Amino acid sequence: MDRKDHQIVRALMHDGRLSNQDLAAAVNLSPSPCLRRVRLLEERGVITGYAALVDQKAMGYPITVFVGIRLSKHDQATVQAFERAIGAIDDILDCFLMTGDIDYLLRVVAPDLDGYERFVRERLHAIDGIASIDTSLAYGVVKQSRVLPLPG
Repeated sequence: MDRKDHQIVRALMHDGRLSNQDLAAAVNLSPSPCLRRVRLLEERGVITGYAALVDQKAMGYPITVFVGIRLSKHDQATVQAFERAIGAIDDILDCFLMTGDIDYLLRVVAPDLDGYERFVRERLHAIDGIASIDTSLAYGVVKQSRVLPLPG
C-alpha cells in the first residue's frame, strides 16, 4: 500500500458513504483512478466491507457486558464447538481469543440486566466445555472507534 491507498482507507474509515467523486476530491485523485484503487483495496481484502454504525441504546441495547470465558478443556473439539456456538449468537458482538487468565473475552449487548441473565442461563450455559464465566459491566464509554491508526 502506498500513501494514496492509506489516504483512501483513512477517508473511508471516517465516512464509508463518501461517493467516489467526493473520495477522489478528498485524496486529490481523479474519479477513475480512485475507483480503481478502491476496487483493488477491496479485492486484496484491505477493505472488507461497509456498514452503518448504529447507536446500541437507540436500538434497545443499553447494556454492554464484557464476559471472560475459561474453557474446561483445550482440545480441538471443545475449542471448535465453543467458537462455532459463539459465532451463532447475535448478542455477542465481539469474541477475542486471549492470553492470560481467560481464554476468550466477549463483548455482549443486552436490553437490561434481566436480559443479560437470560442470555447467560439460556445461551452461554448451553455451550459445553465452559469452566467459568466472569462478567464485567461497562457503565460508560470513554472512547469507541473503528478507525485504525495509519501511517502518514
